[in-house]
Amino acid sequence: MAEDNGNGAEAPSTSPRFTVLAQYTKDLSFENPNAPRTLGPQPTSPNLSVQINVNARQLGPTDYEVSLMLEGGAGQGADTMFKFELNYAGVFRVENFPAEQVQPIVMIEGPRLLFPFARQIIADAVRGGSYPPLFIDPIDFHALYLQRLAAAGGQQQTQPA
Repeated sequence: MAEDNGNGAEAPSTSPRFTVLAQYTKDLSFENPNAPRTLGPQPTSPNLSVQINVNARQLGPTDYEVSLMLEGGAGQGADTMFKFELNYAGVFRVENFPAEQVQPIVMIEGPRLLFPFARQIIADAVRGGSYPPLFIDPIDFHALYLQRLAAAGGQQQTQPA
């Protein structure tokens, strides 16, 4: 409930807020290079690989675009079954957080909220290529953020990179 400041107008909220303004597919690619040969039963289980990257950029004083990039596939070389690349993004508004908490909020909570949608897009694309849907395991974005921070020498940037 908003507070009334006495003249009938509501006082602005000072509680921290993290709001999703939009989410969207920026780029999606699915390749099925060896079909139909690879669509049948395979003698061995394929090698699966998935790489994940998170980037963010500030759009305005409180708005950030977070890009979740997933790339991977099954099989290798002439035995490649499929490959995919997805850049799924969202715009988030970060209000009333201390400055030192903005980067962790954007780089951990942003991708955490985007991931289930990106996961479903990948599963649908793989299924559309005539394979069983690929459901990527949940990702610990907090641990990923800490790894990235450690790789950068433990220094938080003033704004998300």
